[in-house]
Amino acid sequence: MTAVSESPIVSIRRNINVKLIEPPSCSSPSVVVFVGRNRRGQWVAQEQNGLYGGLFVSRAQALKYALFENGQRLDTIVELPREIELDMSRQPQTGNDRRVA
Repeated sequence: MTAVSESPIVSIRRNINVKLIEPPSCSSPSVVVFVGRNRRGQWVAQEQNGLYGGLFVSRAQALKYALFENGQRLDTIVELPREIELDMSRQPQTGNDRRVA
């Protein structure tokens, strides 16, 4: 007669307290950064709502800044064929600042 050996029971414990996080592209609207030249030939990078921006001596530096500020999202950088002037006098707009006409 053959003895049947029982294998030890393995207890697997799962962590049920896992927080699900959506990627930034799904949970928040994309921030667009405009890059172009001003009338003096300087390179400008400016976020669409005026939250940040700057003047640069080269296109490469303007793009590097835009990528740094928007979380390395190349798809949200728009290079303008027309002139763009840096406007740091605007008040930044948020979703709560929308006016009803």
